[in-house]
Amino acid sequence: MTTKKIERIIAPPAAHMVGDGFRVHNFIPYGRGMSMERMSPFIMMDYNSKFYFPPTEELRGVGVHPHRGFETVTIAYKGKVAHHDSSGNSGIIGEGDVQWMTAASGILHKEYHEEQFSREGGDFQMVQLWVNLPAKDKMSAPKYQGILNRDIHKYDLPDQAGVIEVIAGAYNGIQGSASTFTPVQLFNAKLQKGAVVPFDFPAAYNTALLVVEGQIRVNDSEVAADHFLLFANEGEAFTVTATEDAIVLILSGEPIDEPIVSHGPFVMNTQEEIVQAFNDVNMGRFGYLD
Repeated sequence: MTTKKIERIIAPPAAHMVGDGFRVHNFIPYGRGMSMERMSPFIMMDYNSKFYFPPTEELRGVGVHPHRGFETVTIAYKGKVAHHDSSGNSGIIGEGDVQWMTAASGILHKEYHEEQFSREGGDFQMVQLWVNLPAKDKMSAPKYQGILNRDIHKYDLPDQAGVIEVIAGAYNGIQGSASTFTPVQLFNAKLQKGAVVPFDFPAAYNTALLVVEGQIRVNDSEVAADHFLLFANEGEAFTVTATEDAIVLILSGEPIDEPIVSHGPFVMNTQEEIVQAFNDVNMGRFGYLD
């Protein structure tokens, strides 16, 4: 097994607001070649680095909007988010929880700060990933996986060095809690200072990590909080060393070798399918949501 080469380490891009409740740095897609195709099946990553929202009676967030052709994965580190969609699903994700929504053939949803969190205010920190679907599954039925932290399968590192939360995929024989359409590995590594943790993924998989808290060393490179590390598609193995207490989101997936045509909230394979998505929304075929 050969060492996985680091392609680049990316500092957080300038933040922008999504709605009035999410202050995000967009890492995928990103300039300098970080296209949807380069990171497939991960076609978008917005990172809300830790940010204090003051108390308010108004529910900050994003109003009703459609999606088709992919999945949204929201991982909560600080704060709470509420969700409602046109398939009748609703839920609240809090610290450590994950929401995995399969938009597939089409869904309307809205997401916003949970009511009590809004009233009290506080630090807010989240990641939202968009995970592409293969053509054969893009028009499948929508579904929803609300995964509480207590239900996430975990691997305890030796010597109380930390824990690997296996959201999807597998680590050291521990199977992930989420079901996926294509091979996806998604872990939260919560590490004590000094922890040394090995990982390995196929060279052909697109692999990256985000340092959510603390600082780490990957192979021989230092990576600070809020930075994104992209691996080249060379080699399989790498080691994460926590130089401080750290939280690291690790993602790796088999690329979906199909055309990507995207427009706003729709990610399909052809321009004709994008036009059809707009027509279907306008005709009410995504359902209804207040």
